[in-house]
Amino acid sequence: MCTVSFIAADGNKYMITSNRDEHISRPLSFRPKEEVINNCKLAFPKDPKAGGTWFAINEHGAVGVLLNGAFHKHVPSGGYAKSRGQVLLEIVSTSLPMRRLKEIDLENIEPFTIILFQNYELLEFRWDGTRKYFKDLSIAQNYIWSSATLYNKEVRLHREGLFSKFLKQNGTIDPGTIIDFHSNNNDDPENGFVINRTSGLKTFSVTQAILEKDVIVLDHVDLINQKKHSISLHCNRFSNQLL
Repeated sequence: MCTVSFIAADGNKYMITSNRDEHISRPLSFRPKEEVINNCKLAFPKDPKAGGTWFAINEHGAVGVLLNGAFHKHVPSGGYAKSRGQVLLEIVSTSLPMRRLKEIDLENIEPFTIILFQNYELLEFRWDGTRKYFKDLSIAQNYIWSSATLYNKEVRLHREGLFSKFLKQNGTIDPGTIIDFHSNNNDDPENGFVINRTSGLKTFSVTQAILEKDVIVLDHVDLINQKKHSISLHCNRFSNQLL
């Protein structure tokens, strides 16, 4: 929920990868599994504390990934209506997540960013606690995002530079190469892609969705226990449903 990348590969193949950074006092997530929510089949790793998630895929070919914060670091006010991870599940547990984003009431929800892929469309959505911001992106391009709550503007730009260098140095990029990129601390435990800060913040896992044809494969790498879990959903990504 603190670093997300989107990479478009050859042959209508897309890879969305996310790092989960949390305080060491927070419990590890449950490994990804299928659940039916609002009559929609999803697969996601679950946060045992709040019951939400930062990364979810659904049977309609949608992928939603959460980052904490919107544009700038904010001061949490507490007493929020629900967790941001629960909001993500509410959005992805429908055949039309982008429409749900437009309709959902986010009053008293902590600021967040969601990267949403649906029907060959890519959306960057931000909620700053007051207003919704929608930004359509090209699925032919590659992107990286870093959470505004953990990484200042200078660090975010530095990480974008590392991402650009990675893309230039690797002619053929496959899922494993991206996982390796996301698992590198770049000799910087404070701001690398894998962090281990003196404050207790640590990268717990790397999760990746691989979208190709009518299947989404969800790979989850538990960096704490050095375990990998995989699950796949058969889906229809060629839906002509209106947004």
